[in-house]
Amino acid sequence: MALTAIPDLPPAVIGFEVSGKLEAEDYRETLLPALERAAADGEVRIVIVMPAFEGFSAGALWQDLKMGVENWRAWRRIALVTDIEWMVRGSEWFGWMTPGELKHFPLAERAAAITCAAG
Repeated sequence: MALTAIPDLPPAVIGFEVSGKLEAEDYRETLLPALERAAADGEVRIVIVMPAFEGFSAGALWQDLKMGVENWRAWRRIALVTDIEWMVRGSEWFGWMTPGELKHFPLAERAAAITCAAG
């Protein structure tokens, strides 16, 4: 499993740390159920911590593309916590295409990212 839930987050915030290679099962079995619960409760506020990136399978890419479309209006805040340069640039260039507000934080500012997602 490449997604590990982040414990002890503020109410209404979900979060995951990514490690290893993302597979379609990570989306189907871990991320999508959490997003569906958050959307059912009213809003999606999520923190994604990515210290490294080892890629994702083709099935995971498809799940990633589908994930943002479902419950589009429920997305409020996405806090991306990473020092991976191409992800930082990608969030700057394409963040306007994501549902809700996307903000990048360096790994050293993980606590600030959680506070932002909760706000």
